[in-house]
Amino acid sequence: MKCDLHVHTCYSYDSSARPEVMINMAIKKGISCLAITDHNEIEGAKKAVKLAKNRPILIIPGLEIKSKAGDILALGVKEIIPSALSAKKTIQEIKKAGGWAFIPHPFGFNCSFREDLKKLVDIIDGIEVLNASLFASGNKKALAFAKKYNLPFIAGSDAHSPEFLGKAYLEIAGDNLSQEQVFEKIKNRQVRIEGQEANFLEKVLDHSMRNMIRAHYYAIGKKRKI
Repeated sequence: MKCDLHVHTCYSYDSSARPEVMINMAIKKGISCLAITDHNEIEGAKKAVKLAKNRPILIIPGLEIKSKAGDILALGVKEIIPSALSAKKTIQEIKKAGGWAFIPHPFGFNCSFREDLKKLVDIIDGIEVLNASLFASGNKKALAFAKKYNLPFIAGSDAHSPEFLGKAYLEIAGDNLSQEQVFEKIKNRQVRIEGQEANFLEKVLDHSMRNMIRAHYYAIGKKRKI
C-alpha cells in the first residue's frame, strides 16, 4: 500500500481542495491510503471517510494541531483536539482520543518544532522524515533524528492541492490493510519511504498558493462556504 499520511483539504484555512477531489486524485495516482490532516479541523476527514466508502482507498482521519511548541499530527482520531496546549498535553489528548501522535516537519524552515524533541521521544509515536514541501535540509535532519533515537517514521506530501498529492509517501507491504494494521507496521518500522521533495519551483508555487488562500480566508472573517 502507498500511504500519503499528511494531506489537507478545503477544511483547512490554506487549501481549496475539496475532499472528493483529493480522493479521486489519490486513486488516480495509485495512493491506497490517505490521511486527511486539516489544520485544527476534523470535518474534512469525516467527510472523506464517508466519500471513500466502497472505493479502493483507506482514509485515516486526523488533524494537524497547533500546539504551543509547534504542529503535531493526530492520526486515527475522530474528534477535534484543542490547539494552543503544551506539546505534552496535546500528545496526551491525542492518546486519550485513541490516536497516534507524530511530529511533522520537525526541522522545517519556518515551521520547525520549537521544543526539545529529545524530551518527547518516549511519548510520541514517531516523526515525519519526508515532507515533500519542505525547503532547506529539514527532511535530512528529521531522518537522522529518527535513526539516532530509533523512532518510527512517516512520510507525506503535505499536499494542499490535488496536484501535489502523492509526491512523498510510505510504502507498506500488504493489500487492503486496516488503519490499525497500518500503524502496527509503522510502529514496527515495516515501511519504506518513497517519493521525494518537490522541486524548488513547485515548492514556491505551492506555498504562494497557500498564502493567497490563507489571506482570503482571514479577509472574509474566517468564513468559507464548503
